[in-house]
Amino acid sequence: MSFLRRPAVFSANHFRGFGAITGAFYLYLYAPIVALVVLSFNGSSSATVWKSFSLQWYAVVFQNAALRDAAQNSLVIALTAASLSTVLATMAALAIARRQRTRTTAMSERLIMLPLVLPEIVVGVATLGFFSAIGLSLGAGNLIIAHTVFCIPFAYLPIRARLQGMDTRLEQAAMDLYAREWATLRYVTLPLLMPGIVSGLMLAFVVSLDNFIISVLVAQAGSTTLPIFIFSLMRMGVTPDVNAASTIILAVSVALVVAAHMIGKGGRKHS
Repeated sequence: MSFLRRPAVFSANHFRGFGAITGAFYLYLYAPIVALVVLSFNGSSSATVWKSFSLQWYAVVFQNAALRDAAQNSLVIALTAASLSTVLATMAALAIARRQRTRTTAMSERLIMLPLVLPEIVVGVATLGFFSAIGLSLGAGNLIIAHTVFCIPFAYLPIRARLQGMDTRLEQAAMDLYAREWATLRYVTLPLLMPGIVSGLMLAFVVSLDNFIISVLVAQAGSTTLPIFIFSLMRMGVTPDVNAASTIILAVSVALVVAAHMIGKGGRKHS
């Protein structure tokens, strides 16, 4: 009978040219990145004309003292901001997930996710105006505060997703065995939540490390980050050492994002 037939499943393959358009989209998106990586191994002094394979520009990058200082600033700021944002995101996720869903909790979650919706230039200008209004001048501390606020939703998402997939009966069993709330949190909840926490920490670190718009607006003298330093180099034109530095940042970012995904995926399998 017709009403017992399986319902038709929508397939994009029914549209002619859909695959070609998708391929063109990915080509447009990733071809410049591939070209940048390839040209970073160029032995020529030109950033766009291929001559031969060489690692000389990576040696130039590592020998650049100003670039190393900028990279050190970026690492310190990113590690501090990622750690602080992950702690705050964990506290927020526990507070929202472990209470009854109400309008207040829903509104709180929307406010946490607000930096993802607002244009980054708006967040940067607002942060700069706030710091100027209160006279805050902490050097790298200004960047740490700004990055922490901006990275909270990126850390919050994997932590909240992990909490949603956790079996609350384990926590209930611990409390039934006379474990206090702090003991349950320390020995049951946090170990089960750790894959989400680590994933959130990695994502927040990558976002802080790669951030440019907020950094260039908020940064003060002596707190130049790596993206700002690379942008200053590009004012004189794209050079092969810029390609090499950008490739290093790209490799670190991709490795951390993949690791965060694998850790989160592995945690879900064992939950």
